[in-house]
Amino acid sequence: MDTPTLDTDRFTLRKLVREDTAALFPTFSDEAQCRFMSQPHFTTMDSLADWLTDPTWPGRSWAAIDKSDGSLAGRYVAYPGRDQGVLELGYITAAHRQGQGVAAECVAALVDHLFRNEGYRKLFAEIDAENTASVALIEKLGFRREGWLREHETTHKGVCDMLVYGLLRREWLSGRTA
Repeated sequence: MDTPTLDTDRFTLRKLVREDTAALFPTFSDEAQCRFMSQPHFTTMDSLADWLTDPTWPGRSWAAIDKSDGSLAGRYVAYPGRDQGVLELGYITAAHRQGQGVAAECVAALVDHLFRNEGYRKLFAEIDAENTASVALIEKLGFRREGWLREHETTHKGVCDMLVYGLLRREWLSGRTA
């Protein structure tokens, strides 16, 4: 499936390409920034580039480009869920841009596009239970917690609880997301 270009007030979300690796490496090579990912931080740009652009990965990946200066501000992904019409979302904001509302703006644009233009019925996110910033973001966008999966995933930091958040198309389109 194509990765369309999306625009927000401050950002253009376009297909992530291998050349974006250098801009993302400072974030993805930082152990603290990657603590809530399912894998540890990356130690080489080549390993990150291979992971970011893996041709066998079934999802789509966007780079958020700041319209004011052309800098890369984050990576946003959507990949197939367990059922047709369902997608899982993922996101990471570049470390130097965190706390500036980048993820809220970009994830909202992605959610709106996936519901309005592609017709998905549900979007969900699995979030490490300790990732309070991600939980706050997804709740702000109207996602509802659907489950707390105790000791659900083993990652580089050990066994983790995972929270599952979901949002239905009809909730988003009606504005009843809180």
